[in-house]
Amino acid sequence: MITLYIRTMCPFCRKVLNYLEKEELSVKIKDLSKNPEYIDELENLGGKTQVPCLVHEGEALYESDDIIEWLKRNKSEL
Repeated sequence: MITLYIRTMCPFCRKVLNYLEKEELSVKIKDLSKNPEYIDELENLGGKTQVPCLVHEGEALYESDDIIEWLKRNKSEL
């Protein structure tokens, strides 16, 4: 399962969300702004609460450009 952790007002999160929308890709979204429980969950997964964070097979990937590149390379998994 692929999960994207975001915060509503984060411009870097918006960049990733815009890419997903443009490419009509779907991933599970967990918004830390709407559910504070996700903060602890994210910290346990990746060791920090930085967003955006894409989690795939237990591996956390940070930085919007890196996430978008990963999404481009792995479209077939989505």
